[in-house]
Amino acid sequence: MKHILIPTDFSSNANHAISYALQLFKYERTNFYFIHAYADEVYGPFHNENNDAFEDEKQAIEKSSENELSKLVKEIKERTQNPKHHYEAITSFESLVDAVNNFVNIKNIDLMIMGTKGKTANSKITFGSNTIQVFKYVKCPVLAIPDGYEYSQPKKILFPSDYMLPYKRRELQLLDTLAAQFKAQIFSLYISDFEDLSLRQSDNKKFLKESLPNAKLSFVIKPVENRAKAIMTYIKDNDIDLLVMVNSRHSFLEDMLYRSTIDEIGLTPTVPFLVMQNLPR
Repeated sequence: MKHILIPTDFSSNANHAISYALQLFKYERTNFYFIHAYADEVYGPFHNENNDAFEDEKQAIEKSSENELSKLVKEIKERTQNPKHHYEAITSFESLVDAVNNFVNIKNIDLMIMGTKGKTANSKITFGSNTIQVFKYVKCPVLAIPDGYEYSQPKKILFPSDYMLPYKRRELQLLDTLAAQFKAQIFSLYISDFEDLSLRQSDNKKFLKESLPNAKLSFVIKPVENRAKAIMTYIKDNDIDLLVMVNSRHSFLEDMLYRSTIDEIGLTPTVPFLVMQNLPR
């Protein structure tokens, strides 16, 4: 049984991510948890109100959230009628990151799926601020779905790595399960001018291979250049369906996430983007 968490702000981007998730796990026994965290909606416009007015607005937003989630679950049940799927709705008076991390621990969530942007995001940016915060701080794998991406089975998966950091077995197990489910190829892209690896890199590469027994795993080396450009070029030239990267201390992804925007360095994937967390759970 899979446990999948999907945050929603009831935007078209969020609904698009939900549709992708339902397709991805169409044949799997899955618990889907739809969560709406609404603290920012209350504290933003109403933080200067008196206590009574603040509480009234909070209760009104909470009620609206509950109603919207109920409508969402009802619509999904009627549309999909999938006996393998179970749905649960959660409202939370917390920030998105806090709400998600608390729920990840309570329900032992396998994967979080969300849109790349929320309803208020600039249409010209690749990732909205909430998505970036989730990439940085949520302690479970996060799959971000670009708005407008038409669902296709992830048959070709790109996994850039420098083999410098050890992987978490649980995170790789998710990737291996996806590879097995869709008979996928995984391309491990190493961007370097040198083929020789250090002992640590060799050990990590060996662990990667051992942890993905159900994948058709290929190791690819590309010369050093702008890493974001190399990744984007490989996606385009090889019809990649899914980009996977690991967020850990001193990783390429961490470096990108702590700049002002990912767009500045050119990582603008047009395919689903799975961020695996090399963080303790």
